[in-house]
Amino acid sequence: MAFKIDNINKEATNKTKERFDIDSLLKKEITFLGSSFSSKLKEDFYTELNILLKAGIALREALELLKKAQKKKNNEEMLTTIVTDLVAGNSFSEALKKHKSFTEYEYYSLKIGEETGTLARVCEQLGGFFGRKNEQRRNLTSALTYPIIILSTAVLVVVFMLQFVVPMFQDIFTQQKVELPLITKVIIDFSEFIKNYNGLLLLLIISFFLIHLFLKKHTKYKRIKDSLALKIPYVGKFIKAVYLSQFTQAVTLLTSSKVPLVNSIQLVKQMISFYPIQEALASVEQQLLKGDSLSESLAKHKLFDDKMIAMVKVAEETNQTEFIFERLNTQYNTQVSQQSKTLSTVMEPLIIVFVGFFVGVILVAMYLPMFQLSSVLG
Repeated sequence: MAFKIDNINKEATNKTKERFDIDSLLKKEITFLGSSFSSKLKEDFYTELNILLKAGIALREALELLKKAQKKKNNEEMLTTIVTDLVAGNSFSEALKKHKSFTEYEYYSLKIGEETGTLARVCEQLGGFFGRKNEQRRNLTSALTYPIIILSTAVLVVVFMLQFVVPMFQDIFTQQKVELPLITKVIIDFSEFIKNYNGLLLLLIISFFLIHLFLKKHTKYKRIKDSLALKIPYVGKFIKAVYLSQFTQAVTLLTSSKVPLVNSIQLVKQMISFYPIQEALASVEQQLLKGDSLSESLAKHKLFDDKMIAMVKVAEETNQTEFIFERLNTQYNTQVSQQSKTLSTVMEPLIIVFVGFFVGVILVAMYLPMFQLSSVLG
């Protein structure tokens, strides 16, 4: 089951810039015009292709069947182009490489499957990879959606109170010439700031999102953003578990296809778009080329926990890399699922307490002078 990995490396070195930037891999999956395969479509595509190939259907006929099942015209046209390239004598991996909807990770995996005669198995593994990726995304979405909605509503409530309710009390205090406590003065000043500069604040928020869209592919911005994300209490651990799950799953797929370890690290580094892991894997790759073991290379980075390093060391001693990484992937998947549920459960009451505190401070600040006014009038 040998394959020409040296040729693959030469192609990767010479044509990386011509294809697309490494930082954009696996990111442009959903566009406003629906011109590319989302992870969900890729999960269905590879899973169904695996079933058809195992059933003995030729690759071209299998793609024809999948093409007819596409609901979007541009996806159907893309598969038509792939079939045309197959008829013209191109390989399946080369035909996919021409479309930006597919990543280098998929290209090399399929190329390996073609050269080793395990294309159906590789399709099955790719389907599983995108299936787990979709599950992780659903877990993350379900964990954050409700808290974000609550937080957004709470912010709007606080802004409304500062914009409209506090000025009403301020007018009363001004007319009655009531001496205001410090906390009331602070809230009134903050209310005036919001009222006078609400347009500027809105402009700053919009500018922040535009700057994010513009800089999200720049290395320095990615380094700062991803590093800060890891430092967020609890959320950082959750994000770390998500990407370690993707890392172990990708290594499992590649080692099962008999890809050499160094080449597996190279491909995984291109696949994962999280900068701390990309940076760590670049260092691991250099350490492996110097002759260090994988466990020793991983141990030099805090991103990889002791459990993974110990398991990898066992894999090296027993020559069961595929099995160990598969077990690690299962453990991280379970951890991601559990942490997503905990994150949603914990964030909801915290946000409610946070909002209740601010609303309570505003109400107390407004009613303290009212009590003083009532005592004077009484």
